[in-house]
Amino acid sequence: MSLVIFMAILVVALALFFNFTNGFNDSASQVATIIFSRTLQPEIALFIAAVANFSGAYFLGTAVAQTIGSGIVDPSLMKEGVSGVLVILAALIGAILWNLVTWYFGIPSSSSHALIGGLVGSFLFSWGPNPINWTKVFMIITVMIISPIIGFIITYIFTQLTLIFSQWSSPKINKVFKNLQFFSLITQALAHGTNDAQKAMGVIVFGFVILGLYTPPQGQYIIPTWIIVSCALAISFGTMVGGKRIIKKLGSGLYKIRPIHSFASQTASTLIIYAASIFGFPVSTTQIISSSVMGAGAAFRPKMIRWKIAQDMVVVWFITIPISGTIAGLSFLLLNKLF
Repeated sequence: MSLVIFMAILVVALALFFNFTNGFNDSASQVATIIFSRTLQPEIALFIAAVANFSGAYFLGTAVAQTIGSGIVDPSLMKEGVSGVLVILAALIGAILWNLVTWYFGIPSSSSHALIGGLVGSFLFSWGPNPINWTKVFMIITVMIISPIIGFIITYIFTQLTLIFSQWSSPKINKVFKNLQFFSLITQALAHGTNDAQKAMGVIVFGFVILGLYTPPQGQYIIPTWIIVSCALAISFGTMVGGKRIIKKLGSGLYKIRPIHSFASQTASTLIIYAASIFGFPVSTTQIISSSVMGAGAAFRPKMIRWKIAQDMVVVWFITIPISGTIAGLSFLLLNKLF
């Protein structure tokens, strides 16, 4: 087996494992509210989310994959061959290690932040700042920061409006919200799949272009079908496994979840995630969903939210990019000595 083929296999394996960790990390944010509102059992909720994740990843476009694969750094500007692909491997290692650390401690962190941090960190440690499209990176990070704030505001308003229209209803309205959660869970998981699964797709194509194993058609950045299917399966399997530690933190740590909270937060986060996916922006689905959950709770009574837990989450969100970037950079230095 040639070294180039070995590196290609390694890129695919690490990218799929990243998608797997992404799936079990983010599964918590997708199903926590519907579980703790006592609407679905965890196994059923995770199965529905996994199927919807696969469908979203496979059927709903590849704009985010194109951003990851060619938007942050143009592959044509990078050194071809084994030495060039070490940057991709280091970025994946940085993102995966941070995902595992936050999963172990039950902290809802952003896999998207981890991957962006890993890519930027490994590029900085290898070729310095010049190859990086800083305008695009700034836009991505800006959208990542703004989207959770928008999620909080939209969910707050949406929940308030829902409360106004339902205040004259009988207690049976809770059953209506319970039934609506099935639809909102599916749409949210579809949006999650189309945004998060694509990140690994872009990384794999990036690696194959550098290794000289794939040349996208001129003027297009087409993702091969086998990459789409494998990445969709990886994130779906990760979702099935589920991050139970994070589910508990998000579902019962912030406040007592009711069906209306679940429905409102899922609906609002779906709209934001899918809108970002259409325009090719990799966003943090974990951040958007978590902030939406907080927005729904705040609409009822701000004091009901355990703001200390929310504060800890925000701190982790902000340190993810520099830490994953540093891990990726150090990983590149180690890989560079080995190969």
